[in-house]
Amino acid sequence: MNSLIKTILIIVGVALLGYGGYLLVTPEASIDIGIAEASAQDNDNAYITIGLGLVALLIGLLAKKK
Repeated sequence: MNSLIKTILIIVGVALLGYGGYLLVTPEASIDIGIAEASAQDNDNAYITIGLGLVALLIGLLAKKK
């Protein structure tokens, strides 16, 4: 595999892992009414993003050069 493609896959993998971690931590919606506060999260997209990042990173790291 071309070293340029490997480098791009590694960069994309790290970026997707970072973005997935960000999605996992930040709440999607929050409500603050006086002393009560509520927040809601849907982590499905975060898990998908982290999975795609891991796949891209592993392909970039484990691919052999022809």
